[in-house]
Amino acid sequence: MQQYTKDDDGRLNNFAREPKMYQAEPIDAAQKRNYLIIASVGAFLVVGLIALASVIS
Repeated sequence: MQQYTKDDDGRLNNFAREPKMYQAEPIDAAQKRNYLIIASVGAFLVVGLIALASVIS
């Protein structure tokens, strides 16, 4: 489905379709736990890579 407007001179203006807006829902306890696990694994990987780089150099 094309969405366009036509001005007085007969030219067409095409616009991108905008997505529907929705309210973000607050995170629950399970999502908080998952974020904490992901953050701790990421921090462990970063610290491990820094330690590995310092040992190698």
